[in-house]
Amino acid sequence: MSDTTMREYLAEHPKMAGALFTLLMLLSQAGTAAANNNIYIGP
Repeated sequence: MSDTTMREYLAEHPKMAGALFTLLMLLSQAGTAAANNNIYIGP
C-alpha cells in the first residue's frame, strides 16, 4: 500500500487513525514491559 492510498484511507476513516495510534501505543508498551522482565546480571 503506497503512502497516498494510506493517507486517503485515513482521511476517509478518521476513527481508524485513532485505532492505529492506540494499537501502536499498546505494542510499544508491551515491548517495554517484556524488555524489563529479561534482566540478566553479569556472568
